Amino acid sequence: MAKAKDPAELTVEEKLKNLYALQTLNSEIDKIKTLRGELPLEVQDLEDSIAGLETRIDKIQTEIADLEREISDRRGAIESAKTSIQRFEEQLNGVRNNREYDSLCKEIEYLKLDTEAHLKKIHEAEEALKVQREEQVRCATDVKDRRTDLDIKKSELDEIVAETKAEEDKLRERAKNVELTIEPRLLAAFKRIRKNSRNGLGVVYVQRDACGGCFNKIPPQRQLDIRMRKKIIVCEYCGRIMVDPELAGVQVNTPVEEKPKRTRRTGTRKAAAAKAEAAKPESAE
Repeated sequence: MAKAKDPAELTVEEKLKNLYALQTLNSEIDKIKTLRGELPLEVQDLEDSIAGLETRIDKIQTEIADLEREISDRRGAIESAKTSIQRFEEQLNGVRNNREYDSLCKEIEYLKLDTEAHLKKIHEAEEALKVQREEQVRCATDVKDRRTDLDIKKSELDEIVAETKAEEDKLRERAKNVELTIEPRLLAAFKRIRKNSRNGLGVVYVQRDACGGCFNKIPPQRQLDIRMRKKIIVCEYCGRIMVDPELAGVQVNTPVEEKPKRTRRTGTRKAAAAKAEAAKPESAE
């Protein structure tokens, strides 16, 4: 078996042929992806949306637990304050002087104010708890609906992928083998150009004296350089690598210009003479 040629030792023409072959294979793979349409993106968006909602639900559950704990703690503080108020009120009956009486009254007043503050905070927490529980239900409903949509989209995508997987795998394997025949620096440049191109074209051929990617006109001398295949030439407008149609295997029919036919004009005198000759009577013998 012959040893594979080093990609760096290939001629420019061979390099261009390999690049165009790789472009052709990648374009076929892109067509298969196009058949899937927006389904992969829709599936990804739904998965991201569900993950975001589930994170939101976890956060809501934590907030609900904090609110419930706060309400429980404040209710416990209110019960404790009631017990203290009752004890202080009983002590009022046995005070010995005004100072003790005033001190107990202040304690009772403070505990009542503290109880009112706790009741206000409990009311606010209960309102917040109601909102959080409603949000939790809404998020859970959204997750359920999105999971239903995701299952449908995934089913459609899996069906399309199953139909095209064998062909795509074959094309990818061929593309991988072609990549081995291209030197790494040139391959990296090709992939960069392809990534920056909207239509995924990194190599194009000249069409009607213009770049096959951006359709800007190419000067005649540059077209000649492309046909010579002595160096790799890129479009000065879009940066795509250009090849001639023949290398790409495209038959270009050059229209042949027809020369206009010359129409002969019969002179007036010649026409009149011919007419007079035909009108002469034949002479007697």
